Amino acid sequence: MTMGDKNLYGKLIVDVVIGPVLEKLEKKDISAAQTLRSAISKAERRMPGLTYDLVRELLARAELGEKVDLCQMLLRLGGFTETEDIRIPRSEPTFKELNDCAIDLKRILGRIPDQIYDRKQFLETIKEIASSIKTLLDAVNKVIAEMPPHMNENGTKQVLEDRKKEFVRYSKKFSNTLKEYFRDTSLNQSVFLSANHLVHQTNLILKTVRQDVC
Repeated sequence: MTMGDKNLYGKLIVDVVIGPVLEKLEKKDISAAQTLRSAISKAERRMPGLTYDLVRELLARAELGEKVDLCQMLLRLGGFTETEDIRIPRSEPTFKELNDCAIDLKRILGRIPDQIYDRKQFLETIKEIASSIKTLLDAVNKVIAEMPPHMNENGTKQVLEDRKKEFVRYSKKFSNTLKEYFRDTSLNQSVFLSANHLVHQTNLILKTVRQDVC
């Protein structure tokens, strides 16, 4: 595993494993939840991959280290996990459309581990992913187009444009990984990893809009 893969897993664990737990905790003790959220985020920024190491150690101690495929698990969880941190709070149609498109793409990507071994079904899923990627990019463009002038001046628009470019870059990587997989079907783990990158890039778009635009 490369350091980049480890960092990706750490970020996804924060989003789809730790995030939902803290969201539940907030209903009982919001102060404790916020303190934990801040501490975990700070630790992950200073030591990328820390949460990955923690989860692997917990799995090993439970004698599950060889039984749980973390890459597949995170992809499945990313397909249906929605927390406040990766949800745009505004109700205007443009923002709601972006939220819905992101949820739809992640849901389809999360089905890959169960459908990749059925070639016919997987090909249909790939078509859905391609369509969903285009729809998401259209939704991002609508948000960018509706940004007020001051967001262009303060650099916010450029930040989201950069996020969109990164998303497109990882979309192309995903497409290339699929081509390699169909030449060698033993590379299924590469497909799962590339799909996880797309989930993460989708979450980054949502977080950028939530933090900088809303």
